[in-house]
Amino acid sequence: MNEFEKNPQSKNNHDVPGAIVGFTASFVFFMLIFAIGVVISVAN
Repeated sequence: MNEFEKNPQSKNNHDVPGAIVGFTASFVFFMLIFAIGVVISVAN
């Protein structure tokens, strides 16, 4: 408890990169699924 109270900025600084990484991972995963769908469509 005390560590967060003493240095609240530590948590805030790690939230933004974490969100960016999570968003990027989701976007890449979506693009991967989309690319697979396109390949299947072209193959057919």
